[in-house]
Amino acid sequence: MDESIDRRKFIKKGIQAAAGALIVPRAVLGGPQHIPPSDRLTKAVIGVGGMGRAHLNYPGSRLLAVCDVDETHLQRTLELSGPEVRGYKDFREVLERGDIDIIHIATPPHWHGIISRAAAQAGKDIWCEKPMTRTIQEGKKVVQAVQRNGRIFRINTWFRFTDPFYGLGTTVAPVKKAVMNRLLGWPLKVTVSGVTGFDWKFYWKGKTDLTPQPVPEELDYDFWLGPAPFKPYHPHRVHTTFRGYWDYDGGGLGDMGMHYLDPVQYILEKDHTSPVQLEADCPQQHPDACQAWRRIEMKYADGCQVVLDGENQDREAPFIQGPEGKIFKGFKSDIMDFQKKLASLPEPEPQVTDFIKAVRERKKFALNEENGHRSCTLVNLGKIAVRLGRKLRFDPDQQCFISDPQANRLMAQPMRAPWHI
Repeated sequence: MDESIDRRKFIKKGIQAAAGALIVPRAVLGGPQHIPPSDRLTKAVIGVGGMGRAHLNYPGSRLLAVCDVDETHLQRTLELSGPEVRGYKDFREVLERGDIDIIHIATPPHWHGIISRAAAQAGKDIWCEKPMTRTIQEGKKVVQAVQRNGRIFRINTWFRFTDPFYGLGTTVAPVKKAVMNRLLGWPLKVTVSGVTGFDWKFYWKGKTDLTPQPVPEELDYDFWLGPAPFKPYHPHRVHTTFRGYWDYDGGGLGDMGMHYLDPVQYILEKDHTSPVQLEADCPQQHPDACQAWRRIEMKYADGCQVVLDGENQDREAPFIQGPEGKIFKGFKSDIMDFQKKLASLPEPEPQVTDFIKAVRERKKFALNEENGHRSCTLVNLGKIAVRLGRKLRFDPDQQCFISDPQANRLMAQPMRAPWHI
């Protein structure tokens, strides 16, 4: 360890006090060859209001701790858990435990970056719910922390490697196979529309007429807000409906964007880059409350395009098209003998899709901090385009907007003291 950390100072000063510490989890001491096969990895779940409770148990892991700033959520989860599970309100106390290997983050997105970075610095491997981070700058910091500390990281969206992709009628693998073997030619255009269900979470809208309410006794609202700007309490701001506010998420795009856009990044071979140009067609957005939008268009340096058709205008548009062919919903194509040609082509490279195995063998998970950050950047670029309602230019190497201070301020929004990343 680089330094000794006094627990009370750590709690008082906040997460920055952990910056120099590296706690090596019990299960990886000496390398994976020293882990007995019967020894399940231990974990903690931070945020157990809904999604967190759905991930209390998965094969190869043993739950030791749960954490939530809402006492009702915490006690309800402890009732579902075994006697060895302890409850916490402050996630920093969880990170101090040397007997926990994995931190599962299921908080609202405005906490994802801070907790991911702190968990990496504390020597924990990380399973994070989507979106990976609320801003692009937070994502960059998480990538640095995970890689600097040699951690294993995964985002909990799985459509690039399993399950039929929404409305397409197939998993992503055969589409990837067609693209990587250039059956459709190049460059490509992907249209994600209501035909594939993209608009089904557009009801996540914030309210603009909230009247302050008393904070419930069981909720530590100040801790729930954490790095977000202080706004008077209203039940619509917290728990499920928090997604309708820019301070905590980004409406339906923030909630579901990574599910739809991560496979697109993978299919288009863009795991290490981002679009260079984007534009949103949308009503004027409220500064606090997310509203619906009509269309977002993104373009990469090589001419590939991604269109998010929020109003389902292009009902007949193919999911993906190139100069030599198209693939439609139901995995149909206008290419003659498409299935026969596809069957004869090389398969995509295998991916590490077992998180527990990735942790034990210290191998990158299929959707990790690096490609996960790039797919989350698509979401965050879309959110910024919607908020500004105009054309934007982006430098994918420097990961910043070109000659656009207003857009760059949204890319790296300040955090409320004492929290920072």
